[in-house]
Order: sequence, then C-alpha cells, then structure tokens
Amino acid sequence: MSPAEIAGLAPMVVGAGLALFLILLIVQVVRYVRATPGMRRSIWLAVRIRFRWARLAEMAGLCVADKKPTIGAQIGQEFSSDKNRKIEPRTLVPKIKVIPDEYGVIITATCLPKVSLEEFQKAARFLADAWGCVRVSVVPADRPGQVTIRAVREDPLATTTVHVPTGLPPKDVTRWEIGMDEFALPAIVSFNNVPGATVAGGTGKGKTSFLNRLLSDLAPSPLVQFAVIDGKASSADEGDYASIAPRLFRFVGDDLKAANTFLKEMVDLRRRRVALVRSVFGTANMWHQGPTEQWPLIIIIVDEAHTFLRDYKGNDPETKKLAALAADNARLIEDLVKKGRSVGMVTIPTTQKPTGDAIPTFIRDICPVSLSFAQRTTDAAVAALGDDIRDWDDANPVNLQHPSYVGVLVMRADDRPGFIRVRTPYVSDADTARIAAATAYLTRDPIAFIVALEGGPNFRKDYPQGPGSLAA
Repeated sequence: MSPAEIAGLAPMVVGAGLALFLILLIVQVVRYVRATPGMRRSIWLAVRIRFRWARLAEMAGLCVADKKPTIGAQIGQEFSSDKNRKIEPRTLVPKIKVIPDEYGVIITATCLPKVSLEEFQKAARFLADAWGCVRVSVVPADRPGQVTIRAVREDPLATTTVHVPTGLPPKDVTRWEIGMDEFALPAIVSFNNVPGATVAGGTGKGKTSFLNRLLSDLAPSPLVQFAVIDGKASSADEGDYASIAPRLFRFVGDDLKAANTFLKEMVDLRRRRVALVRSVFGTANMWHQGPTEQWPLIIIIVDEAHTFLRDYKGNDPETKKLAALAADNARLIEDLVKKGRSVGMVTIPTTQKPTGDAIPTFIRDICPVSLSFAQRTTDAAVAALGDDIRDWDDANPVNLQHPSYVGVLVMRADDRPGFIRVRTPYVSDADTARIAAATAYLTRDPIAFIVALEGGPNFRKDYPQGPGSLAA
C-alpha cells in the first residue's frame, strides 16, 4: 500500500475511532442516568480515584522507584548528543481497576516489589481520608499478585435493610447468607462440615429475624429439614416460629422433658446415620457428596437454650428432676455438636448471654461458628466470641447498644485477623409464613427417611417410589 493510499485511509480510521468513542460515551451516560442516586455518587468517586491515583499512590508510599534504565532509555542515550546525561529513575505506580456499586468502589490493584498486601493495608486509613470514605479495607484478590481495596462511601451498618425471600430453591444449601458486612460485602457462613453455631444477643436485637431468614431461604429446598426447640413458647402457634411452623418437621416448646425426648431421638438418628453413611455415600463423611432428599441436612435450632441447659439449684424433688433433665439435655446436645458433622446434622443454640451457666462451655467451645448481636457486658461478649474480642474494641458487640444497630451482629472474619460487623436484614413474619405455606409439602421427618434406608417395615408403604420419594 502506497503512502498516498495510507493517507487516504486516515480520515476513515479517525472517524471510526471517534464513532467508537461516542458509542462508549453514550453507554456511560445512559448508565449514569439510569443509576440510583447512591450509584451516581459512587460513579463519581470511581472517576476521582482513577484520575488521581498516580499522585495519591506516590504520596501514600505505594510507589516504587525503578533505578535501572529501560532498554529504550539506554538506546536514546546512545543517540543523544549529551552522552553524560543521567537517566532518571522511573516511578512505578500500581495499576488499578475500579468498579463502582451502591455503597462505594471496589478497586483491584496490582502489587509491585516492596508494595504488597501489607503496604496497602497500612495505607488504608490514608486512602479513606483522601477519598472521603467511612472506611477502606484491603484483602488478597482472587489472583496472585493483586489486592482488592474496598472503599465504602456510606456506612452499610447504619442502614436498615429488608430481605424478601424469593421462594426459589437455593443453589447451595450449605451457604448461610447472613447479610452485608461493614465494607458492604456479602457475609457468608458455610454449613459444609460445620456441626454447630452459637447465636447470642439481647432481647429485641435481631436474633429471631436473623433465624427466620435462614429458615425461609432454605425452606424451598427438599435437601434441608428443620426442627426448633423454643424456650420462650409452649406451642408453635404462640412463639416466634409460628409463621415457619408448617415447614418444621418437629417443634418442641419450653417443656424440659419433651425437649429431652426429642434430643434423644436426634442422637439416636445421628447414630443410625453413622451406621449407614458409608453404605449410602461410599465414605464416612456425607459432605464429600452433599445432602440428598433421602439424606437431608438437618438444622436443629435450640432457641433460648438456657431454658433447657441451666444448672438448677435446690434439694426438693422437682428441682432435682429438672436438674437431671438439664444435665441430660446438655449431654445430648454435646453429642450432636461433637459427632453430627459428618452425617449432616447442624445444631444452633441461641441465648441472650452465652455464659457458662446458659450454654455449658463444653458445648459453646466446640461450635466452630459464633455470632453475637448486641451485648451489655464485656464478659458476655467474651463468652459469645472468645477472649480475642477484647483486642478489637471497634467490633465489640458491647458498642451496638444504639437502636440504629438493631440487626447488626459481630462474627470472626474469615479472610483477615479479627472480627467484622454485619448488617442482617429484616424478614417479616408475613414473608416467612408465605414461604412456609408454599413449601410445607417438602416437610419430612428424617427419622422416616432413615427407616426407609434401613429397609424398615414401613418402607413400601411410606415410600412406594423408593427412598427419598416426595410423593409419599
């Protein structure tokens, strides 16, 4: 192609470039116009971060001086008239990619020599001040050599949220989506290989709505069955779980003897599952394949656990009887938490103040997941979350007394040291009742399933299509 032909194509190339630029500009304008007010502010924040990054990174000590001249610089010096001209070192700035969302901006930054995760974390508070954000966190990115910087423009903990269950089966029944953390990122607790979790917090701080979300989100799945032992009610229709009752395979009220009988049934079920797990899954741990309809994940909530576990004092016959039942209840729950993991049984004791007199330490300390809403004393916070919470004053649930923090809990962070606060959404009784009514047909007693798998006498009558049939 001759120079003249190339020159003739130049206007076309320039025109195509301008057209592409206009298309991209229109797309961004439309995106901005259609965005929510919060998203628009985040978009502007992302623009400021992107265009001011090079200067801010140098001031925050996130740059590296490269003293070795590049090949291009060396060649340029060879052809320069000034052979003695000193080649100045280059300043390397981490490359970034910014993505705005409703609460702020997520920045992915590439690490440099001597500028890695630790350096970004040390600079987080300076970045927050420079960007006008309430907080900035830095965690490792999914790809090696990168970090993820979360800049939160508005505090998600201060905003009450509402969750409306979809009524659709979850893709993964082991994911307990509990809310949004203080960096506006989803907070997830996994049930996979987890035998128990403790939930603590004062009255009216959000425990019931929190558990209603768990039940209503998982209820549409036939892979999960639920039971509740409620220390605040005598029957299902008068307690906090009235709306979800149709989806419970068992409800037990505040009667210690009835609770003891049910817990014995669950321990017996646990033993029978242990005897069958290898023949059903080919392994001693069902989590290698996950729950099935005939071997569902069993979630047992023991609400106001201190009702069933506290140490009764007294020498009269009735008190001695209650003390014996409470001690046996503690033994049975300990059995479920210690040995229920591999067969898919999760026990969740909840109480206001999880000190040793409410939930015995031999139960509390073996639950791998600990969650706490607001607490009134440091001793209660330590009982709920462990002694480490003393070193994390900002995350201490003692500081969640203000009414705006109803629904905020504290949990240990998975991706970094310390604890995080999580805003859990409100779930209405009406939505919970709607889900329970729509999914009540999925409710099955897991004891019947184990009878079917054992080839018991009711196998053909109750399960004409084989174990796990929902047509029964």
